[in-house]
Amino acid sequence: MTYQEMCEFQTLYEAYLEARKGKRSKPGTAQYEANALICTDKLSYVLNQKTYKPSGFEVFYVYEPKKRLVQAPAFVDKVVLHALTDNVLYDTICTSFIRDNHASQRGKGTLDAIVRLKDHMVDYYRKNGSADGWVLKCDVHHFFASIDHDILKAKLRALMQKRGVDMAFYDLMCIYIDKTDGLPLGYQTSQLLALMFLDEFDHYIKEDRGCRYYGRYMDDFYVIARTKRELQFLLKDIERWMSDLHLELNSKTAIFPLKNGLDFLGFHSYLTESGACVQKLRRSEIQRIQTRVKYWEKAYPAGEVTREAVITSFVAWDAFASYGDTYALRLKYAKKVSVIIGVDVKPRRKINSTRSVRALRRVKQEQNIRRKRGDITPRKDLFQPEPRPDSIPPWM
Repeated sequence: MTYQEMCEFQTLYEAYLEARKGKRSKPGTAQYEANALICTDKLSYVLNQKTYKPSGFEVFYVYEPKKRLVQAPAFVDKVVLHALTDNVLYDTICTSFIRDNHASQRGKGTLDAIVRLKDHMVDYYRKNGSADGWVLKCDVHHFFASIDHDILKAKLRALMQKRGVDMAFYDLMCIYIDKTDGLPLGYQTSQLLALMFLDEFDHYIKEDRGCRYYGRYMDDFYVIARTKRELQFLLKDIERWMSDLHLELNSKTAIFPLKNGLDFLGFHSYLTESGACVQKLRRSEIQRIQTRVKYWEKAYPAGEVTREAVITSFVAWDAFASYGDTYALRLKYAKKVSVIIGVDVKPRRKINSTRSVRALRRVKQEQNIRRKRGDITPRKDLFQPEPRPDSIPPWM
């Protein structure tokens, strides 16, 4: 897609439809929606004339999982960010990412990272016969706020030139990059740019250093190895890499025995004596739901919070907690919530695999059923669907 094609009314209107999803009740969205055709046409003109400038931020803090400053863009800027990211930036940046880079990508996320860590730990046990190993756990200090603009622009320019992207997109991206120090958490592009910033580092760890058991979720990453000495040398290399990027590791960076387990993305994962990987919620995550339930016990009878709000909040926590081995814990708090609101609330089933893994499992199950029936004829459609005719849209 060229820059002019992105600036067309149809492209921007489709981006507007995406940007408003889940946000139609907000004043900024409603104001744009009331004059959607006029606003989109004006935005198209401004972008074509290259006189577009982002509006000011809405600044606020979020406190889960920890206190963070969020700089949210105005709705019109979200429309531009969707048009840019969905049509150009995502495919340009994400093509080279390694498998074990989990954040802000389609088909990946927290669940994918948790399942992948479990696979790494179990595979390590199988290959070594025990949990006698070591873990290097790293976290970058103030990652988004510390990203150097000159280094980021150089990486982005080189990547866009390599991909043959219209460099007018690079000029537009520079407007966003220079809007504030570091990268603002509220921008859709910030997540992808932050991932790109350490993409070369990911390839160095996986390919040059040959670290099989490595995973990264934004600025949080781990490496599992057989010896502590190996990880000590690796840590020195990592510190040099971070220094060259004007970043530094925070005080939580440490090397410790694999037997102690690993805290990653809100879960404590550890190996049993038989080689099974158990993943429990961290104490801080349990304390968070305890605090919410205590608040609901007082706020719901007083009318300060609605039943729907309580259910929505609990279901969100339950969905996250179900990534681990937490059914008994979730059942305990589901019963407490049921007593508070007078409605039976039940925890969901444990989510122990990603969508692609579940699809492969269904294929194997069907193969076994057919094999028991004596049907050994291969089924191509299980693995490779027939080509879709051009006359049929991809969403049908």
